[in-house]
Amino acid sequence: MSKEFESAHEIEIDATPEQVWEAITEGVGGWLWPMEAPEPREGGVGPFGSTITTWDPPHRYTNRVEDVDGISQQTLNQLDYTIEPREGGRRAWVRYVHSGIFVDDWDNQYDGANKHNAFYLRTLREYVTHFNGRPLAFATFDGPEASKAPGALDTVGRALGLADDTAEGASVRVRGPEGQELDAVLDYRDPYFIGLRTDNALIRVFGRNHWGAPVGISVHDFAPDADAKHNEAAWQGWLNDAFTA
Repeated sequence: MSKEFESAHEIEIDATPEQVWEAITEGVGGWLWPMEAPEPREGGVGPFGSTITTWDPPHRYTNRVEDVDGISQQTLNQLDYTIEPREGGRRAWVRYVHSGIFVDDWDNQYDGANKHNAFYLRTLREYVTHFNGRPLAFATFDGPEASKAPGALDTVGRALGLADDTAEGASVRVRGPEGQELDAVLDYRDPYFIGLRTDNALIRVFGRNHWGAPVGISVHDFAPDADAKHNEAAWQGWLNDAFTA
């Protein structure tokens, strides 16, 4: 049964509104995934064939698409960003509203979208305050079928070397692919997601097993010599091994 939804989140970011605007319109790969930049005008074409319904830089940006391509669970998707200056423009307040229509499995779809949106917004803050404008190598992939199981995100946390009680904000040394030990900040942790920030990368772990899908990982690598294909192969192998050990 079709039903409308709305997921709204707010955050303050230690960056100017202009920097945040650039991140949500042109630097999306740094915190979400790479996509085409919107045509900078109302009525223009946005990502995934959407239409720009509001274009007021650096304050408001909205895009809207019906019959979402490749997503059978939705017939309408709208993303709305409001950015306001704080502290004389030295900081920015951001309100992000994701709305639309889900046509199937509404409760599960909404819970997943709402929790993902909170994680994405925090990743936006990490990107803007630490890596804004740097060249990017992006990789994303899913774990094996076994990573759909209950407790799969906990399995990944243990493979990284995180103790169950390691709290968000802690400085950690984690076990990465190819025998690497990575110094990182655990910038996000809850029962659904793990976020790690190294000097050169944002590593995001998605516990999509909670919604019937495999665990996923995205690597946003800002190192000068970053290689997206190598990152994908190395981390994919590491993730597969976490469920075969």
